[in-house]
Amino acid sequence: MLSLVELNGTLLAQIVNFLLLVVILAKFAYKPLMQGLADRQQKIADAIDTAERDRREAEQLKLEYKQHLVEARAKAQAIVETAEKLAEENKEEILKSARAESAHILQKAQEEVMRERELALAQLRSEVVAMSMAAATKIVKEKMDTELNASIVSDFIEKLDEQKIGGMPC
Repeated sequence: MLSLVELNGTLLAQIVNFLLLVVILAKFAYKPLMQGLADRQQKIADAIDTAERDRREAEQLKLEYKQHLVEARAKAQAIVETAEKLAEENKEEILKSARAESAHILQKAQEEVMRERELALAQLRSEVVAMSMAAATKIVKEKMDTELNASIVSDFIEKLDEQKIGGMPC
């Protein structure tokens, strides 16, 4: 019978060579290869940890940003409310000032009307005196002295003041 595998020295040398090759590869290639894989695995784990830490920091920054945004909106609303209140106060102050100025102008106008009225009354009196003198001169047709004329005119004016000619106070 033929044996499929012949045991001879070549086969034994090949087995020894293979085992020697496995030992050499294990010592010089397998350990560095495994060390490289372990280093790579550590780098990946570190990158995942860093990414997770960065994600948490980003979440924290997002929360802080939202909080700052809420605070900024509250401050802006407070500023708007303060500005509205100040504007309302200014409006009231301006209205009060305008009312006071209006009252002042009205008072000055009334004073001016009173002055004009008194001036008109004085002019009216002098015209009445002149007309009275002219009428008295025509009626009397005689010479009177100046004192007597002044006395007559004064009496006439006093009577006019008492009667308030035309319903106007003198």
